[in-house]
Amino acid sequence: MINQHQSPARSRPIAATIAVVIRNEQVLLVRRANPPDAGKWGFPGGKIEQGETLAQAALRELKEETGISADILRVFTATDAFEQDKNGQIQRHFILIAVLCRWKHGEPVAGDDALEARWLPIGNLETSGLELSLDVAEVAQQAAQIMSEFQQ
Repeated sequence: MINQHQSPARSRPIAATIAVVIRNEQVLLVRRANPPDAGKWGFPGGKIEQGETLAQAALRELKEETGISADILRVFTATDAFEQDKNGQIQRHFILIAVLCRWKHGEPVAGDDALEARWLPIGNLETSGLELSLDVAEVAQQAAQIMSEFQQ
């Protein structure tokens, strides 16, 4: 059954990955150029292509949006993102699958769907004054905790 707040043509959620890259207690974020969350800061990521694994999608989007190369450590959580019209009706629902990545090389350069890309301190994301996408600070904290376990 289609939710009354969704358009019938777009009634199913869209699977996407987000690459969560931690380096020296900083997380890599991009300022999104396109919906959902255009203008807000979030993780590099995007839709999973047909036949592409979660890892392949995360690494491809990471490279396209930031120029960064990384290794996959593990999938660790999922969150939702909603694109709404001016009346607040849901146009698209994305399920964002978070993939923890270990930085290999490169410095962030905004590309593809990103307006900006940079390393930001994890500890003060909530007080940074940046407009963050939903759950970014929480997901970054989860990733940092898991990363600390990998380093022990």
